[in-house]
Amino acid sequence: MRFLGNIEAKADAKGRVFLPATFRKVLQAEGEERLVLRRDVYKKCLILYPWSVWNDRIDTLLSRVNEFDDESQMVFRQFVSAAEELTLDGNGRFLIPRRLLQAAGIDQSVHIIGVNNTIEIWSDAEYEATFFPDAEFATKLKAMMAPRS
Repeated sequence: MRFLGNIEAKADAKGRVFLPATFRKVLQAEGEERLVLRRDVYKKCLILYPWSVWNDRIDTLLSRVNEFDDESQMVFRQFVSAAEELTLDGNGRFLIPRRLLQAAGIDQSVHIIGVNNTIEIWSDAEYEATFFPDAEFATKLKAMMAPRS
């Protein structure tokens, strides 16, 4: 499952956002109805996980949790406690809880970006600040793609 695209959208007064049709088609083709939303660990945006992708992430995280280590259990607890299970309504919308809207700095305008097997939701301000200038991006991409010796 791969999502591709960068779509501008609006959150309504209740915090509902339309999931773009291109992303809904990918979910439907994979039989995914349940979604999980949480704030990103590193950036000020939200990550929307299809249920199967979320479960894979949780399984990976759980495989590294030592049940006798308080710190690893706390990391797991913090990761899952920030998540919300969602479903799309009949119009293809989902509700972003108020606390997550605030955490991501989302007012109305959002950018919905397909990033591999997840979907990112950015406020306008954070979206503009998150990307490299074109020349710097080209240099970094070239370095990443260079053959390794």
